[in-house]
Amino acid sequence: MRLLRTVLCLSVAILSTHAADDAGFAGGQKVKHNYQSDVARLRKIVINSLYSHQEIFIRELVSNANDALEKLRLTALTDKGVWNGEPLNITIKAVKDEDGKGGRIIITDTGIGMSPEELTTNLGTLAKSGTSDFLAKAEGQGQDGTGNGNLIGAFGLGFYSSFLVADRVTVASIPPKSAKVPEPAQHVFSSSADDAAFEIFPDPRGNILGRGTEITLFLKSDALEYLETDKIKELIHKHSSFSSSFPVYLFTQRTEEVPDEDDVEEPSISTSTADADTTETPADSESTKVDEDEAIVEDVTEESEKKEPPPPKMKSVVVDEWVQLNAQPPIWTRDSKNISDEEYTSFYNAFFKDFTKPLAWHHFSGDSGDGVSFKAILYLPGQITEEYWQQPLASKSKDIKLMVKRTFITSDLGDHGLPKWASWVKVVVDADDLPLNVSRETLQSNRFLKQLKGIIIKRMIQLFTKIYEEDPEKFREVEGIYGSIFKLGAVEDLKNRDKLAAFTRFTTTQRNETSLDMYLENKKKGQKQIFYLAEMGKKPEELAQSIFVEKLHARGYEVLLLTEPLDEILFGNIRQWKNVPFQDVAKAGLKFGDEEQDLEDEKQEQKRMAEKFKPLLDWLKTEAKDAVRDVVISNRLVKSPCAIVAETGGYTANVQKMMAASNAKGNRGGILHEFAMKAKVLEINPRSPLIEGLLRRVEDLPSEEDEKDLETEEELREVASILIDGALVRSGFEVPNSNLFFSRVDRVLRRSLGVSETAPTDETVKPAPPVDPELPSEEEQYPIMPPLDEEDDGKAKVIIPEHMKKDVSIEMEEIDDDDNPVVQHDEL
Repeated sequence: MRLLRTVLCLSVAILSTHAADDAGFAGGQKVKHNYQSDVARLRKIVINSLYSHQEIFIRELVSNANDALEKLRLTALTDKGVWNGEPLNITIKAVKDEDGKGGRIIITDTGIGMSPEELTTNLGTLAKSGTSDFLAKAEGQGQDGTGNGNLIGAFGLGFYSSFLVADRVTVASIPPKSAKVPEPAQHVFSSSADDAAFEIFPDPRGNILGRGTEITLFLKSDALEYLETDKIKELIHKHSSFSSSFPVYLFTQRTEEVPDEDDVEEPSISTSTADADTTETPADSESTKVDEDEAIVEDVTEESEKKEPPPPKMKSVVVDEWVQLNAQPPIWTRDSKNISDEEYTSFYNAFFKDFTKPLAWHHFSGDSGDGVSFKAILYLPGQITEEYWQQPLASKSKDIKLMVKRTFITSDLGDHGLPKWASWVKVVVDADDLPLNVSRETLQSNRFLKQLKGIIIKRMIQLFTKIYEEDPEKFREVEGIYGSIFKLGAVEDLKNRDKLAAFTRFTTTQRNETSLDMYLENKKKGQKQIFYLAEMGKKPEELAQSIFVEKLHARGYEVLLLTEPLDEILFGNIRQWKNVPFQDVAKAGLKFGDEEQDLEDEKQEQKRMAEKFKPLLDWLKTEAKDAVRDVVISNRLVKSPCAIVAETGGYTANVQKMMAASNAKGNRGGILHEFAMKAKVLEINPRSPLIEGLLRRVEDLPSEEDEKDLETEEELREVASILIDGALVRSGFEVPNSNLFFSRVDRVLRRSLGVSETAPTDETVKPAPPVDPELPSEEEQYPIMPPLDEEDDGKAKVIIPEHMKKDVSIEMEEIDDDDNPVVQHDEL
């Protein structure tokens, strides 16, 4: 503000000075000069600073042609004479020079056309928008500006995009008959890319258009790719397949095989057949007369049966035809009640180039809140590609097609793009108006993009909710495809976490599928936690046999079995569901919720067990101090003798596996990380015969130093070591020293089989030959792969050894540039 005041004050001071100077020079003679500029250079600067891609020219010219047609249609509402109902369309024709060194593109419309004066005004003035003038005039006459059709142009610069690809441009145009122009004549505007001037003259060809405009682009040498019809089709599909309300036709040529009518052979008649037909013996004549009423039987030989007319000779002819490029209507502009499922699917396949059937869709319209109205269709694809999961950091969506008045603007929402969990969705959004920059390639304001992100996510969740509530069978299919997506979304999206987590499904110890709400409906009286057990990579039925759920399962408690990496991350983030916290049953501190209801004698039994096994607990704490931090009596085991669980702040076995799978560095967390790695507790089952036997052996150990039996103690330590390492394995952890573990197991097995523990194994082996640094010759080398055929065509192929050919079958399919399979059609 201070700077603005300074500038204003300075401006006032300068004006005052100039006023004084003007007063001082009031009597002097003044000569006024126009600013001089290099128009051609200025035009190049404007064009090249606006458009980032050459291909934009075709979008701009098709948009201009659409505006010309729309203006004619609107004008005809008040002036019936300008249009007699003839077809309104846009045509595009690419013509290659005979020498093959150049060519031109001709874009024609049957729209409003321009008089010589309008050619001068609209094309000869930079940033002069005929559409803006037309709209201003229409609004000035009291017409509703919002009902002026699909008029796109606003800046008056679209025509100049022609010079991105053309050295020279000619525009032939003629307006319709009207009171203002009773006898229109066709005129031509002509200009080159480097010219600072333009020409307008009567078209020497006469009135060949009837009405409308024809733009001819004489292409530059670096733009000849646009002469290919496939390239034009691609650009129209990308930018303008829905921008025009009128048909857009492309001139194409194709080769057909047709019968050659100029080379038809006369049917040949053999001499014997001719004689038989023309010569009649007297006997035959008499016979005919006598047997006149008898049926005539002809003998047919095998040769005559097999004889077929020879196939006609064919010739190749070139067929000219006009192909409509925008035959697919913009169905988002129609009422959803009048659109069939087949139409929605067909549009999805064509527009997004995904030829699988969409799972569901949502057709809606709305207002962004700041006056921007829009229509949209949101699709749920029928599958999530493997690429989505293989690239965890690639979250940029490529299938949010933002359009303005049916003209494609962008697929890049920039910083306001959808989060990773929602980036797979396919949406077309068509806004009535947006604050675009002059090139129409980007938005000047990001406000709508911020709102659009929230709108799309909101509608997605509404669609999932509708399927969930109205079609359980359909939702089962949805959950099969998007189950992991719901979990990822609940982790990433704090705002919609509860809504997405409600869609998640899990296998439990009691059923194959349950939601968090369904789990709470099944919880036991007094249960204050949601029990779960996680181990990625395991099958649910295997996880259900875990030692951690023995007592829970035996007592009838339901435990969620989590087998995906996202599961534990999800529970770690949401922590509770409807005020009920999650409890990892692989961690210490397991509570069932009915401990307060225990009878007095049960409490006394627990106290008695603690006193009875105290010698074993103390001895195990010493022996297992390197593996665990504490040893306690377990309340979760039924059959297993012992288990190792993580403390409240420690890492479970599943978390450690996830860290290893993600290549996490072992010391990335410093002291806290080391503490979490070692924070384990050994729980023993006092009812296990093995634990009871171990207790007796510990109690039998001599307490006096001079009475100790070192051999017995060492044997007992060995048994305890195997027990602890076995508990680590059964609990999912890694054994610190697997070689030492298996060596101890080997010794125990030897003792049980009566084999000497010290009996050596025969370790004699054949030694290697002496050192030979000489390299083998080519004849002595083993072939890395079988040799190629002598007549190798150089093409890619799969080479299979002879001994494997009968066991290996390979099928290959051709794909196009978009990685879609190419379907081979049989010729008819």
